[in-house]
Amino acid sequence: MVEWKISDGLTDYDHAVDVMEARAEAIAKGEAEELIWLVEHPPLYTAGTSAKIQDLVEPDRFPVYQSKRGGQYTYHGPGQRVVYVMLDLNKRGKDIRAFVKKLEDWVIATLAEFNVTGEIRDGRVGVWVQRDDKPKTASGHPTEDKIAAIGIRLRKWVSFHGISINVEPDLSHFSGIVPCGITEHGVTSLVDLGLPVSIETLDMTLKETFKPLFEE
Repeated sequence: MVEWKISDGLTDYDHAVDVMEARAEAIAKGEAEELIWLVEHPPLYTAGTSAKIQDLVEPDRFPVYQSKRGGQYTYHGPGQRVVYVMLDLNKRGKDIRAFVKKLEDWVIATLAEFNVTGEIRDGRVGVWVQRDDKPKTASGHPTEDKIAAIGIRLRKWVSFHGISINVEPDLSHFSGIVPCGITEHGVTSLVDLGLPVSIETLDMTLKETFKPLFEE
């Protein structure tokens, strides 16, 4: 069984990392159940292991945390659901690529419940939506905005860190970084797409779409 935990209010980032690392260690030792932990953070930027300092456009805007997850710079803040995923790949097949694909499928299945078509793009981490309501790019392609980020770390084949899905964050806060090192595309949220979805509704949907992918 996978335990689900929802933290109210805003969770300190360093505290979240400490909790994840301790739980991942306990899972690896067989002393704790796997865990999906749903949180919101105060406004902050995190730098993944591939982050480039030039992508931190406004270093004094919000606190910046060095993260050991994969990826580049990301923003976390109120109105964004962060899904910390502590799952044991020793039991789920030691295939990192397949695991990330399953996380992507989980986000896409969740967005589909709100009639949003999430898509994956080669060379661009995360989940994207096509914006037919926006002008095309300079190259004539449809504009695409990022709605969810994915970045994980493994220790003893137990995952931690995870997913962030934009429900109703302040999208202007993303301008202090180059999100995931990508300059030619923007960011969006469920509310920005015209969907008055609450975080509580998203949470229920995440749990429903999790089961067929990870528990059956």
